[in-house]
Amino acid sequence: MTQDAETDFIEGMGLILQSDGMPRIAGRLMGLFVLHGGPFSFTDLADRLAVSRGSVSTNTRLLEDLGVIERVAMKGERQDFFRLAADPYAEIVERKRVRSLRAQESIRRNAETLDDIGPDGLKRVGELADFFGVLATATERALDDLRDGDKAMPRTGRTDSPMAAE
Repeated sequence: MTQDAETDFIEGMGLILQSDGMPRIAGRLMGLFVLHGGPFSFTDLADRLAVSRGSVSTNTRLLEDLGVIERVAMKGERQDFFRLAADPYAEIVERKRVRSLRAQESIRRNAETLDDIGPDGLKRVGELADFFGVLATATERALDDLRDGDKAMPRTGRTDSPMAAE
């Protein structure tokens, strides 16, 4: 892989996560971890991405909280290192599933106290609760697919992609 291709991938990951409301640097970090796995120190990450150690600290904490990366100790080193978690994509999906279930539960619980919004309002609130239920079910299916290593699932819709042949 050329340096330009690596840079494009890392920058592309930054844009992808940014479009989902995450910090662009978190996406760039994730791109680096996807390509190289780690472990990386704060200094390594800051140097490779040309960002401040403060940005690295903030965004590694975020990715660690999301289950994408994990903190590791290196023998003889006093600083923390980070590497890509063992199953980061399933962790992201699982957290989305749990958030959807919690949202559905919260909406249903709060709907019980909304007796003055009328039947149309209650119908819309019910539809919102159902929406989160559908998300939870869909993410549960996605999680099953991710964790089922025996399934021969295409990784991309493109047949000319190098990943399609895997």
